[in-house]
Amino acid sequence: MDTEKIGIMLVDDETMLLDSLEIILSLNGYVITGKAKDGAEALELLKKTSCDIALVDLNMKGMGGIELIGRMKRLYPFVKILVLTTFYDDKNITDAIKNGADGYLLKDSGKDAILGAIMQLQGGNTVLDGKVMQRLSALVNRNETPGIDSDLTEREKEICALVSEGLSNKQIAEKLYISEGTVKNYISVIYDKTGIHDRVQLAIALRN
Repeated sequence: MDTEKIGIMLVDDETMLLDSLEIILSLNGYVITGKAKDGAEALELLKKTSCDIALVDLNMKGMGGIELIGRMKRLYPFVKILVLTTFYDDKNITDAIKNGADGYLLKDSGKDAILGAIMQLQGGNTVLDGKVMQRLSALVNRNETPGIDSDLTEREKEICALVSEGLSNKQIAEKLYISEGTVKNYISVIYDKTGIHDRVQLAIALRN
């Protein structure tokens, strides 16, 4: 994948972190299209420039990350949003995902994890930090999210297994030699049968 064609916006109120991320990503061939210290500044920047992926902190002075994620997804639905934060409590995780975050990574994950997450997002995958996945699994269990229905066909179970591995619809289609539209139809049926209507919750239910 040609990283030079991937534009990234950085949103965090820590100047040192912004500068560090800019250096790391630039050295790895990414184009930094803008840096913002809160959500309002990020939205203003997006009026003048575009990006493919936004790395967003949650706890910022001014407009925080949760509100920014919701607004950005409404205004720029094709931008992938990777949460990069120190917080992984139930509320922040669920609010971020509910508002449309495509990934959730902790700041202490390290350079390689951040670079890997960006590549995964660009490939159409969802990225969740291991600690975040554990919290989501516990939350789903507490809320008694419906499990996987035994009425699933073998093909539907096969697609569920690939979803749990984090594969996108396109990747599943290529792996099974079927069209992406067919995969979407299968997943719609799976949602109806399981009562789960969220890709992340489906993946979690499959791993339990």
